[in-house]
Amino acid sequence: MRLLRQLPNFITLLNLFSGCIAIVFAFNDNYVYAFGFVALGIFFDFFDGFFARILNASSPLGLQLDSLADMVTSGVTPGLVMYKMLLDTVNNHDLPVWLPYLGFVITLGSCYRLANFNVDTRQTDSFIGLPTPANALFITSLPLVLANTDSLVLLELLINPWFLLSVSALSAYILNAEIPLFALKMKQFSFQKNKLQIAFLALSVVLLAVFRFAGVPLIILGYVLISVVNNRFHKK
Repeated sequence: MRLLRQLPNFITLLNLFSGCIAIVFAFNDNYVYAFGFVALGIFFDFFDGFFARILNASSPLGLQLDSLADMVTSGVTPGLVMYKMLLDTVNNHDLPVWLPYLGFVITLGSCYRLANFNVDTRQTDSFIGLPTPANALFITSLPLVLANTDSLVLLELLINPWFLLSVSALSAYILNAEIPLFALKMKQFSFQKNKLQIAFLALSVVLLAVFRFAGVPLIILGYVLISVVNNRFHKK
């Protein structure tokens, strides 16, 4: 039984392992596999908490381990992906060689958000600021959108260094912004209590089916916008 209680921590380490592999693929410009292993790490990140609750194995160690694993998978990886995208634009636009390193502002913002999450007692049933996994999916999907888009406007944006720097700055900001966002975890099997989550998941499936890779950033943007609208609706 004691060994079984370590299962959540083992799953957390699988998240970390996935993040390490994602970083290797990102270094080698294999963004499809980098995105895939980030998604796999987020899958493990979801289920470590799930099993911790089932086994009643939540612990301060597990909390810290979870944040350290997320720092790699959802913090370092998206920063590296943005660095690589900016590096390509620098080579094409004759810009300062140090400019791509500003992509790691995403990593800095992720680190601050994860540390703050551990001490913020307000984020038990919902989030304040964009969760790092959602941000990681958004950023790591951008090179896939770039490689698969037929839109000249989107193409021009994603190879524009100033647009990418703006995305990096906005990413770091929204990770730590005082914006309440609804949680996707369904603690009770009730349509009435989970209708927002169910509607959002249905919308996500439609966006992925219609837009494929471009659906990922649309889903994350939709998550933020729906949360903002939901917040205003409940204030009235």
